[in-house]
Amino acid sequence: KCNTNSLENLFQEMKTLFPLGDPDLQFLLLGGELIKIRSRSWKKNRFFKLQEDCKTLWYESHKIFKRKQTFSIDDIDYMRKGRQSEGLNKHTPSSVEGQCFTIIFKGRKKNLDLMAANEDEANKWVNGLEKIMSNMLNLSQQQKSEHWIINCMRKADKNDDNKMTLKELKHFLRQVNIEVDDTYAADIFKQCDKSNSGSLEGSEIKHFYDLLTYREEIDVIYGQCAHTDGQMSAEDLLNFLLNEQREQVSMVDALKLIEKYEVDETAKQKKCMSKDGFLMYMHQEEGSILNPAHKQVYQDMHQPLNHYYISSSHNTYLMADQLKGPSSTEAYIKALMKSCRCVELDCWDGANGEPVIYHGYTLTSKVLFRDVIKVIKDYAFKTSDYPVILSLENHCTVDQQKLMAHYLISILGDALVSKPLGNNMPTNFPSPEDLKQKFLIKGKRLNKLDAALNNNSFIEEDTVSEEDEAADCKENDQKAKTKKSKIKLAKELSNIVIYCKSVHFSGFEHAKEMQAFYEMSSFKESKAFHLAETSATAYINHNMDKLSRIYPSGSRTDSSNYNPVPMWNAGCQIVALNFQTPSKEMHINQGRFLPNGASGYILKPEFQRSLSSQFDPSVLTKGPWLKKKTFNVMVISAQQLPKLNKDKENSIVDPLVRMELYGVPADNASKETHYINNNGFNPMWNETFVFDVHFPELAMLRFVVEDYDTTSQNDLIGQYCLPLTSVQSGYRHIPLLTKRGDLISSAGLFVHLMLIDP
Repeated sequence: KCNTNSLENLFQEMKTLFPLGDPDLQFLLLGGELIKIRSRSWKKNRFFKLQEDCKTLWYESHKIFKRKQTFSIDDIDYMRKGRQSEGLNKHTPSSVEGQCFTIIFKGRKKNLDLMAANEDEANKWVNGLEKIMSNMLNLSQQQKSEHWIINCMRKADKNDDNKMTLKELKHFLRQVNIEVDDTYAADIFKQCDKSNSGSLEGSEIKHFYDLLTYREEIDVIYGQCAHTDGQMSAEDLLNFLLNEQREQVSMVDALKLIEKYEVDETAKQKKCMSKDGFLMYMHQEEGSILNPAHKQVYQDMHQPLNHYYISSSHNTYLMADQLKGPSSTEAYIKALMKSCRCVELDCWDGANGEPVIYHGYTLTSKVLFRDVIKVIKDYAFKTSDYPVILSLENHCTVDQQKLMAHYLISILGDALVSKPLGNNMPTNFPSPEDLKQKFLIKGKRLNKLDAALNNNSFIEEDTVSEEDEAADCKENDQKAKTKKSKIKLAKELSNIVIYCKSVHFSGFEHAKEMQAFYEMSSFKESKAFHLAETSATAYINHNMDKLSRIYPSGSRTDSSNYNPVPMWNAGCQIVALNFQTPSKEMHINQGRFLPNGASGYILKPEFQRSLSSQFDPSVLTKGPWLKKKTFNVMVISAQQLPKLNKDKENSIVDPLVRMELYGVPADNASKETHYINNNGFNPMWNETFVFDVHFPELAMLRFVVEDYDTTSQNDLIGQYCLPLTSVQSGYRHIPLLTKRGDLISSAGLFVHLMLIDP
């Protein structure tokens, strides 16, 4: 907790959150010249500098009327060193490789391609920015909160005199998303202005800060649990953890929390937790809604591959819609960095004999197949070691297919699975653990897999049926006059399809009797939803020994998404969504793959893996899968919700919270709080809701915070989604994410949760 006595001291304390002695950081604070590159002819000098808040970069041009621009380091997704971006690779010579770097932003903001004067300076920019990003990521929720509030105070201090007038105080309150009437603002000011000087300074600012950040709800909880001379003893804390938080802990765990989070040395020596220490603990991962044990890989990763839900992308190459949007290697990087484990490559003949990737029969731009494979190799295992499936939709002629195979083999090297694991013909899939750091190719194959153990001898090019998705693409395109159902397949490409051979689906009985385990089908969403509704148990049993891939209908030209939950309910593993489109469906997908170390693999429930199971999501029949629970949610408060209209100083949000439950049809539900007028800083609801849950292992919980509007649709402020099985009971803080799934650093919800037997 901040305990300094002036705005300047508060600001200086905030800066100590960053390693200011670091030479790279000092370099950024001094600033320097960089060349901004947009094309071969557009290369302009810009002066870049890190501002004193250590989280904002500004730069100005050398025009007569200098124009300053800023962006927050929070907006940066990641850095790329060298000429790795498409722009730098295209517009700069290889001789300046070491001088170049790219800032990749979150969302759809364009990359910033930059060139330093020399390699040493480029390294300082990249290293310095990465250090700040890493530090910001590692700040506790409380530190992020303090950082944000103090930064708003600095902005409100218009004349930089380290004092706050009544006018500046009102400006500050609007900045932090609170609308108060003039009388209330004057009362707060008078309460803090002990010197009657007409401005707040020194300890008066500290007093105002403490009033502002006071958490009444934390005070109440602490008061109910602290039974030892006004403080929380280790025994009191243990009782709180056991009875309120429903955690399986001992006195040793309680003492560890005091040692770890208590800020008062006297309290620590007495083995007690003060109110400040308690607040600190509640803001850490132990006090988060997500079970900390699930932030690492905690599931059995030695099961066959088809026993897992696999995070999967559709039309991965697109940055926007699928009619005229750009295709880019950056889209693959963004998906892989989100631990997507199945990416799609829509391959067509390109100029100069080079295969390209784009959305056929449309105006989307093209990207070289070779460049995409290089990027996939570089970024596939940055966030997860588990296998990546390359789903090929092949439209190429034989010669370009041979080149595709050459690139896959030469670029991916030993990481490419080009024959079955082991010396004998397999009868089941290997596990994600067996396939760590490996690539699998999904596509057509000319013969059975056992031929791969005999070096694929005696096969030549032959015709095979088109991928089902390719045919669907044609059906939805008015320009495609002919409907070609066969393509000629090169044996070189066929040979590297091992565990994911694409075949047409001809019914569950046919698949059971005629298909090998490695032969898998792709289903258009309408077909898959129909099967899930009419033959759910058969579909689930089919997915117990085979893989299924689901893809959005070709009619979704805006790259919108379908609801993935019914597909997971049917045991489908590769439920492909348009990662480039921020939507409720992508929020649910992000939540589904949040646990298990965000590895991109989630073990399916046992009743979706056991051959004896007769589970049907639409029928509430008794069985080991029916585990009815009552889920109680009390929405208590929110903290520091962002302003939606930053250009309008007087625009304050009117927040409400909605809880959405997704699972089997009987479990789908939605309930919401009332809205609170003009308070996005610390709104309080204290409303309780009850949900009945029949299949908790399939249930997804989504929190949505919206700005209420009487005349139009509510605007999204933030959201968070996770599986119900990863929810911690008790008093919990919930982080909030943007529509695109990026963390809103200072914002959060505070709730009480309880999952109990009815």
